[in-house]
Amino acid sequence: MSAPAPSPLAIVDAEPLPRQEEVLTEPALAFVAELHRRFTPRRDELLARRAERRAEIARTSSLDFLPETAAIRADDSWRVAPCPPALQDRRVEITGPTDRKMTINALNSGARVWLADFEDASAPTWENVVLGQVNLSDAYTRNIDFTDERSGKSYALKDAAELATVVMRPRGWHLNERHLQVEGVPVPGALVDFGLYFFHNAQRLLDLGKGPYFYLPKTESHLEARLWNDVFVFAQEYVGIPQGTVRATVLIETITAAYEMEEILYELHDHASGLNAGRWDYLFSIVKNFRDGGAKFVLPDRNAVTMTAPFMRAYTELLVRTCHKRGAHAIGGMAAFIPSRRDAEVNKVAFEKVRADKDREAGDGFDGSWVAHPDLVPIAMESFDKVLGDKPNQKDRLREDVHVEAADLIAIDSLDARPTYPGLINAVQVGIRYIEAWLRGLGAVAIFNLMEDAATAEISRSQIWQWINAGVEFENGEHATPELARKVAAEELANIRAEIGEEAFAAGHWQQAHDLLLEVSLDEDYADFLTLPAYEQLKG
Repeated sequence: MSAPAPSPLAIVDAEPLPRQEEVLTEPALAFVAELHRRFTPRRDELLARRAERRAEIARTSSLDFLPETAAIRADDSWRVAPCPPALQDRRVEITGPTDRKMTINALNSGARVWLADFEDASAPTWENVVLGQVNLSDAYTRNIDFTDERSGKSYALKDAAELATVVMRPRGWHLNERHLQVEGVPVPGALVDFGLYFFHNAQRLLDLGKGPYFYLPKTESHLEARLWNDVFVFAQEYVGIPQGTVRATVLIETITAAYEMEEILYELHDHASGLNAGRWDYLFSIVKNFRDGGAKFVLPDRNAVTMTAPFMRAYTELLVRTCHKRGAHAIGGMAAFIPSRRDAEVNKVAFEKVRADKDREAGDGFDGSWVAHPDLVPIAMESFDKVLGDKPNQKDRLREDVHVEAADLIAIDSLDARPTYPGLINAVQVGIRYIEAWLRGLGAVAIFNLMEDAATAEISRSQIWQWINAGVEFENGEHATPELARKVAAEELANIRAEIGEEAFAAGHWQQAHDLLLEVSLDEDYADFLTLPAYEQLKG
């Protein structure tokens, strides 16, 4: 390992945390500082390129496969690197933040993989950023347990052979970590999350027969994948582990990335493990990029856009085809239902929907899929067991019957559904309730029996913005206007106050969440990410 110089990193405006010295060591901070020095300038260039591309979409209302990379797509000879044994079987993956209880429950859940989330399921308070790293390190050293203060129930890890393999998700390229700065410049949150985790755990994971595995969020182009690949190459050299030890699964959750799936795998091919179909962020990205494209790009209520919608089917089938053509895993979308402890009938209906969704994914050729709750693991497992049997995956199923044209991916008007007034109410309800929890430091929140994260808040506020700017008329004759959104938001705030009581209402961040939702939903200048203005208001 290279001998680090003293770190130029400064820890800014952060309260000391228990055991932070185990994470924020001088060598680890020096590594993060070097990542920042080498890669943040390119990150900044790529963020500027995103804005340029968005301006071009605004001008043309179209997207196409890239002509300059046609040779990569046409070359049938290349494949991603062989899959490591720990990632061969990914038939069920559970997602969730890295708090102590979730860490134990996710690892024990029976899922083959746990997406340990520092991104959409985690509000980036300094405590969550640092103690999440502590919890993962403790899990790998089996130095972790948890007792729930309210119930008295204790949690401990099962035998090592029964634990899920961890695939860690750092923050997206657009988010900074204000508490770590070099000469007054914040370090990208992605490099903080990746750097601390990799530095402390890469060799430890190899010793356990696994490795440093990552999910890469919010990727918008193959050039952003190339940047991550260069980060991996440098990091492996820096700590002295073999090249290709890192494995990355890229979330295809932006509309632009859907046109560059093969190129993304190509850029990462020594480190690529697969692609994932991320539904809510994908819809958010469609609204964001085509928000001024007219009526044909107006999405209906989010719950009306199922994975069987023609343009979503084009996206998922292209993903399976692309992955298997190149020897990579194709991972399906999220089952977000949270089982009710009180209503068996609600559970019965929801479980059938989950089962149908997972049956469809397994039947389409996906190698695995996501769930948000341990109770859904057996349902998803059964769907994939029926198709896979003893096989770890179905990458041999090449789906050569799939042919997707560029226009198919943005044929939004192929869906026979319209925005509704109840859809507006739901978007406001989810937006306020999620943002309030996020401002309290919670990134994964159960709302109306669904696990909501930052992606669902993004689609909620984006739909409000789009419907207003498109002048949508709802089925009750009302038009989407700023005044109507304010009226619905005021009613929801009053309903929440009545529901939880004055004391709990006063103790929360309800008015602040209400105001922030309206700010990002009604502002003429569409904010690229809700979490950017929200982070400025996040304490800790």
